[in-house]
Amino acid sequence: MSGLITFLWVPLSIFLLFVAPFWIFAHYATRWRTAKTLSSEDETLLNELRETAGRMEQRLDNLERILDAESTDWRKQP
Repeated sequence: MSGLITFLWVPLSIFLLFVAPFWIFAHYATRWRTAKTLSSEDETLLNELRETAGRMEQRLDNLERILDAESTDWRKQP
């Protein structure tokens, strides 16, 4: 029984001390590199959001222009 424990303990110790830390580091380094860049879906969504923000800004400018024409003191109201 003692020989079996030693037989299993040595490879397990070597794995935990040398292989596992490198494996974990390599795994997360790869994840970090892939997460650092935007996917094509993210780029598409970002472009759509930018276009939507531009349209909303135009609408807000139009509303402010209309309010300026109809009620000149609307900006002074709380």
